[in-house]
Amino acid sequence: MKTSELLVRCLEAEGIEYIFGVPGEENADFMMALEQSDSIRFILTRHEQGAAFMAEAYGRLTGNPAACLGTLGPGATNLITGVADANMDHAPMLVLTGQGATTRLHKESHQIMDVVSMFKPVTKWATSIRHPSAVPEIVRKAVRLARGEKPGACHIELPEDVAKLETEACPMQPHRYRRPVADPEQVETAFAMLRAAKRPVILVGNGCVRHDASRELRRFCEVTGIGAINTFMSKGCVDADADYCLYTIGLQARDVVACALDAADLVITLGYDMVEYHPHLWNEDRNKRIIHIDFLPAEIDEHYQPELELIGDLSHTLATINANIERLGAIERDLSQQRETRRHMQQELMQYAEDETEHAIRPQKVLADVRKVMGRNDILLSDVGAHKMWIARQYQCYEPNTCLIPNGFCSMGFALPGSIGASLVHPDKKITLPFYGYPRWLVVLS
Repeated sequence: MKTSELLVRCLEAEGIEYIFGVPGEENADFMMALEQSDSIRFILTRHEQGAAFMAEAYGRLTGNPAACLGTLGPGATNLITGVADANMDHAPMLVLTGQGATTRLHKESHQIMDVVSMFKPVTKWATSIRHPSAVPEIVRKAVRLARGEKPGACHIELPEDVAKLETEACPMQPHRYRRPVADPEQVETAFAMLRAAKRPVILVGNGCVRHDASRELRRFCEVTGIGAINTFMSKGCVDADADYCLYTIGLQARDVVACALDAADLVITLGYDMVEYHPHLWNEDRNKRIIHIDFLPAEIDEHYQPELELIGDLSHTLATINANIERLGAIERDLSQQRETRRHMQQELMQYAEDETEHAIRPQKVLADVRKVMGRNDILLSDVGAHKMWIARQYQCYEPNTCLIPNGFCSMGFALPGSIGASLVHPDKKITLPFYGYPRWLVVLS
């Protein structure tokens, strides 16, 4: 078979369901091979950037990569904004691009540019296929890296002459591995810090939307009563109706929710990405005691120096703590500030929910009405702009991954193509997105 046919077979072996993109002459062989696939569906898009956003939404909702595809040169450059957005928001994704023949890559030639080098800063890994026998290893490595914590984008380039070469290589069969778990001694230290804390609070980040971590988080909060603040990207990890839900933080200006962080003598961060809400905004004096619980060690920052780091599978770490939670014993905690924060936020959320001001409609009223018509498991996708801030603060969620907000690379243009990707994953759910510019707010896909 041809190298292009082998590439398709390797993608099938990895369980890739969708490829979104715009074909071109240099990936024509791949497209003809893709036509013979029974398990991969190709979705033709108007623009490559939209293809990347569709694949990003699919990856965020499923935890598995879809692929976005472009040809060489301008087709590849059109992909890059959506790819950067997915990579910084930790959505698994494969990026497939064509390329001119290897016989002309060393010189000035029509539409030739170093695509791999361009993608390296915005992906976890980028490479070019230069020999047919390397395809199985390249695809296996790319998918494994894309899915692995923290997830992101991986780029594979296929030059047009390599695509036509014959090969006898076969796909590699995927083998999943168990994520490492936190050191038991460190977990013991965490128990000691929890026992000593009088005003602990939990800061829930993007990592909690993956691998059922939210289920263990809810169990921990229900037993301990400790309040949980979510970032823009972790909305729904705790039920908005739960007494321990302290709503969303992330506005650059000071907000009510920040009061609970200010009062805390111990901050437990779970799956926290620094791009979501920088610690200089909540630890300006660098005096907070912090327990960092995540898949990877903490980013180095002068305002974020955890006293303890529990590194490993986030869900497993929380489950281990929950299995021994009774060892904390009856602890006298002062959660009055957290209760006041929730009460104050509830008042603000309801202030304009029933507003009937003539000739005007407030964003708070719009989002309260949207929440009424959306089911608990329906999905709202936000784009980027002023409306993103309103959605993050005012739109409350009950389940993880029911409000998708770009908040790392923070690119405009995500919501509409992302909604198309989301509707392919969940055709039975309402998918809602804001239009650019108030008051043209909503489109509902069902």
